[in-house]
Amino acid sequence: MSLLRPLGTTGLSVAPLVLGGNIFGWTIDRDKSFAVLDAFVAGGGTMIDTADVYSAFAPGNKGGESETLIGEWLKSRGRRDDVQIATKVGMTMPDGSGLSAAWIAHSVDTSLHRLQTDYIDLYYAHQDDAATPQEETLTAFDKLVKAGKVRAIAASNYSAARLSEALKISADNDLARYGALQPGFNLVDRKNFDTGLQALCIDEGLGVVPYFALASGFLTGKYRRGADIEGARKGIVERYASPAAYDVLDVMDGISAESGLTMAQIALAWLAAQPGITAPIASGTSVAQVEELMAGANASLSEDQISRLTTASEAVSRETA
Repeated sequence: MSLLRPLGTTGLSVAPLVLGGNIFGWTIDRDKSFAVLDAFVAGGGTMIDTADVYSAFAPGNKGGESETLIGEWLKSRGRRDDVQIATKVGMTMPDGSGLSAAWIAHSVDTSLHRLQTDYIDLYYAHQDDAATPQEETLTAFDKLVKAGKVRAIAASNYSAARLSEALKISADNDLARYGALQPGFNLVDRKNFDTGLQALCIDEGLGVVPYFALASGFLTGKYRRGADIEGARKGIVERYASPAAYDVLDVMDGISAESGLTMAQIALAWLAAQPGITAPIASGTSVAQVEELMAGANASLSEDQISRLTTASEAVSRETA
């Protein structure tokens, strides 16, 4: 029996875990990146998620590093036909940003070149661009789909109002439609997805592929009360470290003792059980981590365990409201 899940209205299907590629060329080098990619595909993984901007935020990088490594891996392994590549456009690169028609046309070609492929399976608008009319953006994406450069399009970091507007524009003008959403969503950060986006995605049949599924490592149990937060993700992780968030870790500890699952596996299993979620995105820096994450995306929690986690998670939302 296939474990693949339909990804909303994109026409694509994905395994229960999407591999996050933001770490390639940032926290792990070429050899380790290749090992992680090999392990992911060997374990049944199907979709690799990246972006043109990965990892311009790292000292010495300019963007495109992740796409470049993935492209080299694809060519080296000859795996293009049995993996799906999701990448994005819209965030600030050294030579431009946004979702104008001209920038999209330029960016897709540079991404295709780095990825060493002639099509992208899923192309995301990485963030909303209020300065560009949505009809211009969607028309540009529609041209890419019709040209065969992109199989399907999706949105990331959109509000419910703007996503709803985009879907209406596509319907009214017979343009390519966002078939999936990539929001930030996890046990200790629910506020954006909970504010109308979840209901909209369910109503419109969009797939949902949440990023920061492990809260940049916070939900792995790596960071505990009173301990200093260090490492490349220090600034990101610190925003999760609230009293109620540490209470979530306590609940996860109890469930780990009951189930034998690791903290990361529990975080992924809870996400996978939420209404509307297709598959979470998570990054692994080693073969062992990838194997752990894939097992977590396929794991099941009891109704009581899901309820306890949800209650603790809702307390974080109240604390940070």
